[in-house]
Amino acid sequence: MSILATIFYFLITIGILVLVHELGHFLAAKLTGMRVDRFSIGFPPRAFGKKIGDTDYCISWIPIGGYVKIAGMIDESMDTEFINKPPEPWEFRSKPFLAKFFVMIAGVLMNVLLAVVIFWGINLAQGKFLKETNTVGYVTENSIASKIGIRTGDKIITVGNKTITHWDEISTQIFLEKVGNDIEIKIQRNGEPLSLIIPYKEIKTFSEEDLGIFPEGTATLITAVEPGKPAENLGLKPGDIFITINNQIVNNSSQVKTIIEANAGKELYITWKRNEDTLKGAVLVTTEGRIGVGLGTIYIGPKKQVSYSVFEALNAGINNIIGATKLFAYSIKQIIIGKAKFSQSFGGPIKIAQMATQSAEMGWISFLAFMGLLSISLAIINIIPFPALDGGHILFLFIELIIRRELPVKIKMAIQQVGFFMLLALMAYVIYNDIVNF
Repeated sequence: MSILATIFYFLITIGILVLVHELGHFLAAKLTGMRVDRFSIGFPPRAFGKKIGDTDYCISWIPIGGYVKIAGMIDESMDTEFINKPPEPWEFRSKPFLAKFFVMIAGVLMNVLLAVVIFWGINLAQGKFLKETNTVGYVTENSIASKIGIRTGDKIITVGNKTITHWDEISTQIFLEKVGNDIEIKIQRNGEPLSLIIPYKEIKTFSEEDLGIFPEGTATLITAVEPGKPAENLGLKPGDIFITINNQIVNNSSQVKTIIEANAGKELYITWKRNEDTLKGAVLVTTEGRIGVGLGTIYIGPKKQVSYSVFEALNAGINNIIGATKLFAYSIKQIIIGKAKFSQSFGGPIKIAQMATQSAEMGWISFLAFMGLLSISLAIINIIPFPALDGGHILFLFIELIIRRELPVKIKMAIQQVGFFMLLALMAYVIYNDIVNF
């Protein structure tokens, strides 16, 4: 991926998500009669913009967020000039609880709405493809599946009490329906039934890679090619599919990665597929055990397409959002209780830029799906009751509703400042982690 393409897709992704989020606050403020002093994409310092009416519409230099400055509200701007004056009718502080709550929740609602619209559109445009197999095609070494005894060629008959009719039901049952419980899997091996148990404590992330089983009919997809690396010199491109490495059939990204790393400094003979063409060549693996490709797993086996009506697509889109929310919330829980590493679970601007570019190179459907998932993640993060986030402001509102008076400005300012600087420190750590793992 080129640096310019990476920057472009990052700005497009973040720009749309921030615009939608801040537009929610802006419209809600206008609807409730509040004056908006500034609508900014990006954090200060201000780069350029234009003032129309009471509002300064601008672009700011730090492209990792945005803000709406509402008159009479203590926020990220730390503006307190208004506190020595009587409340004005157009100020945030003069409005009733419901109006304030609506303004603060509106950004989150807009991000959720964007995600629903995206997945609604995707489901309506392409429906859903079901992988019509229940046969295990590959088991990753040292994975959960390998530890409990699943083998290549096993047929998965039931997960819990659910009879498996297609592969997609397996991960749904394991990751969504059975969270927090041991999971019984019944398989058929060489015509004989066998029962296996997955301890719920073993499940740390929600991915097929972590589970370690892939369906019969999978292949290894090249999702990205690094400029100047051996893969580019060979002629590999995003969208190509690995067939063999040193005459060994490969059908899984973990398998390909293991082979490449085991042959650091050596030459590998590769065959790969590009559309209907089969290509061959040799590539010299770097001493670090890399050839400069991003890898993914794609299913090329028998599948069935399910088409949706307009309302069925909407329902499917909402279910997509519910599923993504469950996974994200469970991931946060795993981090809090120490079962997952923060550095491996969260990415910052560089990671987002990489993933945005990779998804865009795989097609506009993939790019939109990534944006939808990122939008719902942004909504969940913002609703957390932490100072400087929307959830922190909402927490203040409920405290004031309970005690029936406004919290002292000094307390609000102190909490906001501490929260803001903690968020800056967290962002610095995330960016550092991005750079280290780049």
